[in-house]
Amino acid sequence: MTDALDYAGTPTPAAPATDIDAIYRVESRRVLATLIRLLGDFTLAEEALHDAFRAALEQWPTEGLPDNPRAWLVSAGRFKAIDGLRRRARFVPLDEHEAYVESLQADPADESECIEDDRLRLVFTCCHPALAPEAQIALTLREVCGLTTEEIAAAFLVPTSTLAQRIVRAKNKIREARIPYEVPDAAALPDRLASVLRVIYLVFNEGYSASSGPDLVRPDLSAEAIRLARLLLALLPEPEVEGLLGLMLLHDSRRAARASPEGDLILLEDQDRSLWHSNQIAEGIALVERALRSRRFGAYSLQAAIAAVHADAPKYDATDWPQIVGLYDALLRLEPSPVIELNRAVAIAMAWGPERGLTLIDVLLKNGALENYHLAHAARADLYRRLGRTTEAKAAYERALALAKQETEQRYLRGRLAEVAGQ
Repeated sequence: MTDALDYAGTPTPAAPATDIDAIYRVESRRVLATLIRLLGDFTLAEEALHDAFRAALEQWPTEGLPDNPRAWLVSAGRFKAIDGLRRRARFVPLDEHEAYVESLQADPADESECIEDDRLRLVFTCCHPALAPEAQIALTLREVCGLTTEEIAAAFLVPTSTLAQRIVRAKNKIREARIPYEVPDAAALPDRLASVLRVIYLVFNEGYSASSGPDLVRPDLSAEAIRLARLLLALLPEPEVEGLLGLMLLHDSRRAARASPEGDLILLEDQDRSLWHSNQIAEGIALVERALRSRRFGAYSLQAAIAAVHADAPKYDATDWPQIVGLYDALLRLEPSPVIELNRAVAIAMAWGPERGLTLIDVLLKNGALENYHLAHAARADLYRRLGRTTEAKAAYERALALAKQETEQRYLRGRLAEVAGQ
């Protein structure tokens, strides 16, 4: 809650900062989404959000937490915005401005059916085709998920100033083009789906494997992406929505086994599969099977099918690697990508020996597309290690370590590097 605390000042000891900080983490994006719907403006809603938390920091220490903090914050933010607009109206005597203020003063309709869908509305607004794809993703991560500009810039490997300008331009475009804050109608919805799915999956990936920082996972982001996908599936029961939700559930089912109690990375082959969440696996596999039966599936459903093969194996040695290679072949035909080629190469190495996989990875790296992708060098290093080629493995691990930005991955790579160096 750094932004709110910095804006509002430090609460008195009677109101533990941890309580308000927790509410900020859980509710701030939901409150913002609802304020955008009520106020119709990103900037005004963001100001109202900060004002609402400032009021909370002033009142909750003495009055106690309200029964429904989210509703309290929405109401406080709305009235703070109205008060601010009234003050500005003295200097902007325009009928249109006065009409806008009057419309905000009217009591909103029953919010119970609206608030839950507000973040989905916000996702579609942020993913409007009038915005550039990189702006769609950046704006969604910032406004829907609450990542800082610095975090998003790190994920995109761009300067923070560039990312900040991208977000500002996107907000201006929404305002100037009068992009509506709504879920598209049934006729327009399918065309808008691809960008929304892409953004939801990027949000999930940032939670499943954080791009930087001390923690491997950010469960709040993964949970939010899954929640958004569920809302989207209820709205639009399309195979690729099922596939994406299934893919995220299958990946998320392994979260508890992916890191040690000390926070160290545990690879798939070493994970305790008893820690995998069986209910998520069952739901994810059911979604994948339904998507594949439709014959209208796409890349997310195929990736989910790969995850399902992993989830279905009782142990790592029992994984059906040839089937996974076949699924990667289909995925490459549908969506060619160097990263997919890398994953296919690793699967080939597991199915038919590290030499074959290493040859494919060497070609990929020679082509240059993955030269700065740390996982390509880590995969290469692992295959060298399996072949007993410790000198090449050491060099590849060093390259991967130099490129890795996530602290948990850095610790893992240092451990592997020390292991091969000691051989």
